Amino acid sequence: MPDTVLLVDDDEPTRRVVGDALERAGFEVYRETGGGTVAVTAARLQPGVVVIDVRALDRSAPDLLPELRAHGAAVVALAGTRDLDSAVRAVQAGAESFVVKSGDPVHLMAATVRAAEKARLARELTWLRGPGSADLATLGVSPAMRALADVVTRAARQPRSPVLLVGEPGTGKRRVARLMHALGPRAGAPFIAAPRGGVSVGALVGQERAAGGERWERRAGLIELADRGTLFVPDVTTLPDDAQRRLVDVLDGGHMRRLGGARDVAVDTRLIAATDRDLVEEMRAGRVREDLLYRLTVAPIVLPPVRERARDDRAALVEGLLAELAVEMPDTPARCTAAALARLADASWPGNVREMRNVIERAMLAARGAAEIDLLHLPGELRVRGAAGDRRAFLPSPLAEIERLHIERALRHFGGNRTRTAMALGISRATLINKIRSYGLSG
Repeated sequence: MPDTVLLVDDDEPTRRVVGDALERAGFEVYRETGGGTVAVTAARLQPGVVVIDVRALDRSAPDLLPELRAHGAAVVALAGTRDLDSAVRAVQAGAESFVVKSGDPVHLMAATVRAAEKARLARELTWLRGPGSADLATLGVSPAMRALADVVTRAARQPRSPVLLVGEPGTGKRRVARLMHALGPRAGAPFIAAPRGGVSVGALVGQERAAGGERWERRAGLIELADRGTLFVPDVTTLPDDAQRRLVDVLDGGHMRRLGGARDVAVDTRLIAATDRDLVEEMRAGRVREDLLYRLTVAPIVLPPVRERARDDRAALVEGLLAELAVEMPDTPARCTAAALARLADASWPGNVREMRNVIERAMLAARGAAEIDLLHLPGELRVRGAAGDRRAFLPSPLAEIERLHIERALRHFGGNRTRTAMALGISRATLINKIRSYGLSG
């Protein structure tokens, strides 16, 4: 697939002329005005280069340029003859270069090509300096889980082979998929996770539609967004038949066609699919295509439920989750007392890793200000032993409490930015605002 360029300019003729020139040069171009959604669009598209009018940078928040670069994009500033001072400031702030709009278009092409090459090299360097095998310790320390870690490592190093993760709900399939991406040669490229509950064909492959004249507007699908990277599908059995067929096209030939498109698009996307069901039975029931089944079940990786893992494995998982959450919640303790760790490791965790993560997050919030998480910070059902035959009596938390904690953490992660928080949570901004008011949050 060609390098992706996000072109940002309020002036429609500039977007048309510059965008068409970039497309003729072989770039995949997405156009946008200089509104407040540039950072959100860059986070979604993960472009290699952002070509942006300096006036749009001046009107935006001062952290826009660093945020674009944080998404792995190289920035080329477009400047009018009266905007040269702003263009110089943009370069000083981190833009790769600036180009005068009225100048020779060859200069713009050369600057964009150089920026795209630099972005590719940066992503490759990110992989070379990426995480090591120590991250696999979160899977467990027993011989069985070490053997699983070896399988995950070998699969991660395969750049194109599809992977199927099998396990009960909440066993950490998404975490393992992210780990495989981070340990593999695609680590510097995007990791795109499809939403749970199914994906439409248009969301998977993207769409094209006429926008007047000979121009076409394009919306990238999940497969394109994950180009050179990894696409994670959390439940492949929920995909409609046409979406499954298009995945087969990508796996077989490395190409797909957007809805409404007239030509195939080359893509280099690795697929990691997951399921908690028997795919053979799903195929017999007509919910999974036979050709997709055969491509996914060459060497499935089975993740055991937490209750079947050794106690030391559960302790390692607790410590791994604490380390992950500490990054998102820096004002909370990142370790447990020996008593609290023992109690967490002894629990059977019927809700698997997902339940464990939720409980640890609640305990970290309860222990805010303390040096360690102790027994008194654990939920009530974990402070005392359960009845004989069960390590703990499970008392589920109210859904409203879980939702409130999750929204609070997401707001904190995005620095209170409601638009980005709503996108990450998969709800509208208006719904998020209503929930903030309902729960009395400060975001």
